[in-house]
Amino acid sequence: GDLDKVVNLLLSLSGRLARVENALNNLDDSTSSEERRTLVDKQKLLTQQHEDAKELKENLDRRERIVFDILANYLSEENLADYEHFVKMKSALIIEQRELEDKIKLGEEQLKCLTDSL
Repeated sequence: GDLDKVVNLLLSLSGRLARVENALNNLDDSTSSEERRTLVDKQKLLTQQHEDAKELKENLDRRERIVFDILANYLSEENLADYEHFVKMKSALIIEQRELEDKIKLGEEQLKCLTDSL
C-alpha cells in the first residue's frame, strides 16, 4: 500500500512541477512580476515536496530490503524471486497505469475541443 501511495505521490509532484516549469519558461515580457513570483514560489514548494517524496521512497526501499532479507530465511529461492519480481512489477505497473490515465484524459480533452469546434 505504501508503495502505491509513494509512487503516485512522486508521479503527481513530477507532473505538477513540470507544468509549473513549462509555465515559467513560457512567460513573456507582459507577465506581471506578481504572476512570475507566484510561479517561482510554487516551483520552490513543489521542488521541496518532490525531494521529500524521494526521501520517502528511499525509506520505503530500505524497508523493502529488510523485508526481503527476512523473507529470504523463510521462502524458497523460487518464491523469493517471485516476490522480488512482484514488487518490481508493481511499481512499473503503477507508472504505466498513470501514463494510460493521462493519455485517456488528454484524448477526452481533445475530443471535447473537436466536438466544440464543430
